[in-house]
Amino acid sequence: MSAIKQSVCWGVVAPAGEPEDVVEQVSQIGYSSIEMSPPEVFPVIRDAGLDIAIFVGHASLADGLNRRENHERIYDELMNSLELAEEYDVPSLLCLSGNRYEGVSDLQGAEICAEILSRVAPTAEEKGINLCTELLNSKVNHPGYMCDSTEWGVHVCKMVDSPRVGLLYDIYHMQIMEGDLIRTIRENIAWFKHFHTAGNPGRHDMDEHQEIYYPAVARAIAELDYDGYVGHEFGPKGEDRIAAAQAAFDTWNV
Repeated sequence: MSAIKQSVCWGVVAPAGEPEDVVEQVSQIGYSSIEMSPPEVFPVIRDAGLDIAIFVGHASLADGLNRRENHERIYDELMNSLELAEEYDVPSLLCLSGNRYEGVSDLQGAEICAEILSRVAPTAEEKGINLCTELLNSKVNHPGYMCDSTEWGVHVCKMVDSPRVGLLYDIYHMQIMEGDLIRTIRENIAWFKHFHTAGNPGRHDMDEHQEIYYPAVARAIAELDYDGYVGHEFGPKGEDRIAAAQAAFDTWNV
């Protein structure tokens, strides 16, 4: 069983103070990474000796990969993001399928997503950077979002057939959509390049007031010798955001 590399999303801890102070406090907890920050914070994170595990590679969640009219824009955005990721040694970029829309089935949408990812994949392979389409729930937080099941996401990845094209498995979102977390992770770990966490319901702290037993999920991932990052992305219920980040780290320090 290998130790899990932990990352915390910038939004979890950013209100705790000035960037330099926040990054130092996160480093002292033991985190390996701070992710999803604005680019202007990248130098602060890297100067502190931390990684940037992932950031969003293209604009717009709802208006995403599954529309061909977006492909030229998204191609340019992803190519620029790959350059930035290479500059800061970022291993992964987050991609978003977009929402369902009239006249296009989920199967057709998957094919359209695969088209644009296939265009970008050779550059991602050359630079050694992952393209991670995020699995989100369409029941609570993102109504209409197309990449809302593991099966659909894996289907897109198989069509692209690139070692650098995978999924961001958000445990909170997939608890809402599918449950059956540990079995799904074990059976599909080859496609999961990054994880996100949060307590359900509410998308808050991973404490005793939510339904996911995260220590078991953490151990299951550690037993698979997964070498990517687990990023904590939640809204702390209390005012002490550094304490919330510490508690999340302790939950996953298996």
